[in-house]
Amino acid sequence: MRLKQLFLGAAVLSMGLISCNKDDDDGITTVPERDRGEQAAEDNEALVSYLSTHFYNYEEFEIPSDDFDYRIRIDTIAGENSDKTALIDSDKLMEKTVEDEDVEYTLYILKVREGGGRKPTFADSTLVGYKGMLLNDEVFDQNMVAPVWFDLPGYVALNANGRLARYGGVIPGFSESLTEFRAATNYTVNPDNTVNWENYGIGAVFVPSGLGYFSAGQSGIPPYSPLVFEINLYRAVEADHDGDGIPSWMEDLDDDGNLFNDDTDGNGYPNHSDPDDDGDGTSTRKEIVILEDGSVEFPDSNSDDTPDYLDPDVFQD
Repeated sequence: MRLKQLFLGAAVLSMGLISCNKDDDDGITTVPERDRGEQAAEDNEALVSYLSTHFYNYEEFEIPSDDFDYRIRIDTIAGENSDKTALIDSDKLMEKTVEDEDVEYTLYILKVREGGGRKPTFADSTLVGYKGMLLNDEVFDQNMVAPVWFDLPGYVALNANGRLARYGGVIPGFSESLTEFRAATNYTVNPDNTVNWENYGIGAVFVPSGLGYFSAGQSGIPPYSPLVFEINLYRAVEADHDGDGIPSWMEDLDDDGNLFNDDTDGNGYPNHSDPDDDGDGTSTRKEIVILEDGSVEFPDSNSDDTPDYLDPDVFQD
C-alpha cells in the first residue's frame, strides 16, 4: 500500500463489515430476537468447545524462522496435530467480562504479543489488520495485507435527509479486544511503499454473538453467530471527533464507556460529536484552555463546579 493512503489518520474511518452505519440497513437480515441471557450461555458453550478443540501456531512464535510472517493460524486438534496445546489451555489466553444490554458476556482474547506502542482507548481510531471467521472456520472478511482504519465508537452527524444518524463504530467485541493491545513502536517504509511495523500487537479474539451482530445477520454471517477475529494492531490515534480540542474519551462524562449517552445540551448530538457542548452559542474550543504540552484545562468562571464548556450560563457575547 502507499504510505499516503496508509497514514491519512483518524479522519479516514472504515465503513466496512465490522463497522456498522446505523443509517444504512443494506445487507442486514434481522430475525425475531432470542433471550440475550440464554443466547450468551449457548454462545459461551460453543466458544469453550471451539477453544478446546483448536490450537494456534504457538511453536512458530516461540522459535520464529527468518521468513515467519507473524500471522496467527488456527487449526483443529486432530491427526498429526493431536498433541498440540488447545487454545483454552494457552497461557496467552485471557478472559474479559463485558456487560452489554444488561447481560454479562465472556470475551476470550488470545494475546500473543501485546505490542509496545500506544494503547488505544474505547474512543480512539485504530489501524488494524484483521481476519474474521465463523466457528466453522469459514472466513467472512479479511484485510491483513492492507490494514483498515476503524473509528471504534463512531459519531453522530446529519444524513442526506437532514436527520441525525450514527456513523462508524465497531461491534463491542472488536473494540473491547483492541483496548487490550498496543500499537507498533515504529515503522519503516520500503522502496515499494510497503511498510514494516515494529513490535505491534498480535492476537485473536473469540466473540459471543451478543458482542457481535446478535440477531442482525450480515453478509456471510448468520444471525446469532459467535465470531473469531485475528488481529494485528498497528496504530492507535487519540480521536477528537468534533474537533473541539477535547479528546473524545474525555467526553464520556459518566465514565461508563458509552459516548452516546452524554449530551449536555440535549440537542441530539452527544458531546463527542458536538462542537458546542452546552449549546450556549460559544464553541467548546473557546471555553477550554489547551496547554503547550497538549493537556486540557477547564475554566470554571462562576465557580459553580461546572466547567464553562458545560455551563450554558457562562458564554461570550
